[in-house]
Amino acid sequence: MTSALCSCLTSILTYETYKSVVVRSWPLGIVYRLMQLIIISYFVGYVFLYERAYQVADTATESSVITKVKGFGRLNNAVMDVADYIYPPQGEGVFSIITKIIKTDNQFQGRCSETEKEFNCSTNADCLQHLGSVQADGELLICNFVNFTIYIKNTIRFPRFNVKNFPSTKSIKNCTYDKNTDPFCPIFRVGYILDETQQNVTLLADKGGEIGINIEWRCNLDHNVNSCVPTYSFSKLDAPFQNASLSKGYNFRFAKYYKTEDGTDYRCLHKAFAVRFDVMVTGIARKFSLIPTVINVIAAVTSVGMGTVLCDLILLHCSKGAQYYKEKKFEEVSEEQIHESLTLKPGSQLSIRRGNSSCNDSGAVSLSTNC
Repeated sequence: MTSALCSCLTSILTYETYKSVVVRSWPLGIVYRLMQLIIISYFVGYVFLYERAYQVADTATESSVITKVKGFGRLNNAVMDVADYIYPPQGEGVFSIITKIIKTDNQFQGRCSETEKEFNCSTNADCLQHLGSVQADGELLICNFVNFTIYIKNTIRFPRFNVKNFPSTKSIKNCTYDKNTDPFCPIFRVGYILDETQQNVTLLADKGGEIGINIEWRCNLDHNVNSCVPTYSFSKLDAPFQNASLSKGYNFRFAKYYKTEDGTDYRCLHKAFAVRFDVMVTGIARKFSLIPTVINVIAAVTSVGMGTVLCDLILLHCSKGAQYYKEKKFEEVSEEQIHESLTLKPGSQLSIRRGNSSCNDSGAVSLSTNC
């Protein structure tokens, strides 16, 4: 029992130290140096050229959006402006341009003939009117809402860095957005947005739809803040519902109320089909930070050792002299052997000698057996 415990403790209470073995091999040396060169080049390029390696990010943006639509349309030869076809009128980040209206006039509170319950009952038939496409006397009147313009005023703030509102506009006089010629202008032509999202204008005017205007801010705060400008893109938000059997497009209802001469209330009900625009703002700001820089530099330095791991794998498992190299690399030394060599007892075959110093062996001590 005592001997087993002693053997267990001896196997546990050991210390391992690295032994330097110089292998003079052209193929292995080429692989080792090539691996070092690749790893160093990669991490130098990553740390010093890739900004994210030494920057910290802030995605918790605070943003505000104000919109303004301009343009004139015609509804049954009546001129309409933004007060007639924009809903809601406050100029928010979500707004609708009405393209078609189904109007029901003169609804009074009363009992309809079809039921005993009280409803709003109309005294005349529904009147179909289009701001978009109108079918009148066999003549198709093409809508002109594609020529309306949308002005978007967007400001953003990155609270982590305490960087306050960047205006999304510089000079908006006489500009219209175009991703190639004027990518920073915040004034958008509706027809351009519809072209970018590949919309069928006639179908959109008839059924309505939903379009996203995406504003993305990517700011490097190590540079001049004036270089922080947004990029714009557009998306068709109702695309997943194009083949749905119910509730295609986009519509809503609103009513206008009036009084007769005797004071009775009545209303005009409107079912409006519209193009709904959602302005969505995202942003990320980056700034230099010492912590990620130190972490990535340390990772780059320590990763150089991967070349040694690969070469050891080839040397000890894939080369012809693998067993020979293992015997040279791994050696077990006991306290008895050390004590015997230090006391230099007669007849001892184990001795310790210092090898010849060179630029390759780093002054390592080698163990050898006398013949």
